[in-house]
Amino acid sequence: MSSPILFDNRAVEAALDMMSSAISGDEVYLVGIHSGGAEVADAIQGRLESRGVSVERGNLDISFYRDDLDTIAPHPLVRRSELPFDVAGKEIWLVDDVLYSGRTIRAAMDEIFDYGRPAAIRLAVLVDRGGRQLPIAAESVGLSIEAPADCTIELVTDAAWIIEQRQVKP
Repeated sequence: MSSPILFDNRAVEAALDMMSSAISGDEVYLVGIHSGGAEVADAIQGRLESRGVSVERGNLDISFYRDDLDTIAPHPLVRRSELPFDVAGKEIWLVDDVLYSGRTIRAAMDEIFDYGRPAAIRLAVLVDRGGRQLPIAAESVGLSIEAPADCTIELVTDAAWIIEQRQVKP
């Protein structure tokens, strides 16, 4: 049985265009959260650079900053965090694919502060699915949907961008 598609490629591309137009400045510091957020940050970076904006890019793996590391998997897939620029005093745009409870964003902010003290952290998310557990809000949201707690919202990028809803296995 296939998963319901919530947003097709056209909707996601339009959302990415809108998100990138909300990010201004001559020099932008984008930090994607592995793995979906890194893909979204790549897409935003391409759009910004096509407008002549200089973009510095980093990626974070927040696995060891999570407050639920012991419950997600016995052996989580850990990627390397890369912040090839000094975050101190910079306005950082943190990018993720789906915003839900806010816990991933909290973990990412904790990791950023381990690298230095930015002037500000802004949040850009492709999909806001509601259901916050922490007071976290994105400044740039591409798509919004109220999703039931018993499902996941996933970015799928096989050939084109789509957003799917899948039932959580009990």
